[in-house]
Amino acid sequence: MSSATANPQPTRIRRWSGAGFTLLELLVVMVIIGLLAGYVGPRYFAQVGKSEVKVTRAQIDAFEKALDQFRLDTGRYPTTEQGLNALLARPANEPKWGGPYLRKGVPPDPWGNPYLYRSPGEKAEYDLLSLGKDGQPGGVGEAADLGSN
Repeated sequence: MSSATANPQPTRIRRWSGAGFTLLELLVVMVIIGLLAGYVGPRYFAQVGKSEVKVTRAQIDAFEKALDQFRLDTGRYPTTEQGLNALLARPANEPKWGGPYLRKGVPPDPWGNPYLYRSPGEKAEYDLLSLGKDGQPGGVGEAADLGSN
C-alpha cells in the first residue's frame, strides 16, 4: 500500500458563517430607500425650481442696476440693437460710455435661454425679461415670464 492511499487528506467542508445579507433583507432596504426617495425627491426638486426663479430675479436686478448706470453715463438706455452687450463693450459712437458695467459676460437665464431686452419697452423705457422654464411667452409657475417691470 502506498502512503497516498493509506492516509487520505481530510476534505475541508466550508460552512456558511451567516455573514452577508439575504435577498429578503436587501429587498427591504431597497424598498425603504425607494420610499425615502419618493418622499424627499419631489420636495427637493420643488426647491430647485424656486431657486431658479430667485436666481433669475437676482440677475434681472443686477442688469437693471447696470442699465441705470449706463443711463447715468450716457443719458439713455442701450437700444434694442445694442442689447445687453452694451453693458460690456463700448457701443459705436458712444463717447460718454464709462463701462464695463458688468464684471462678467451676460449669462443666459437659469434655464439656458437668453434674456430679452427691448428699448423702448412696451411697459417702460425698456423691457428686460426671461421667458421662464418653457422658453415661451406666458406661462404659469416656473414657466411664467419674469421681467424687470
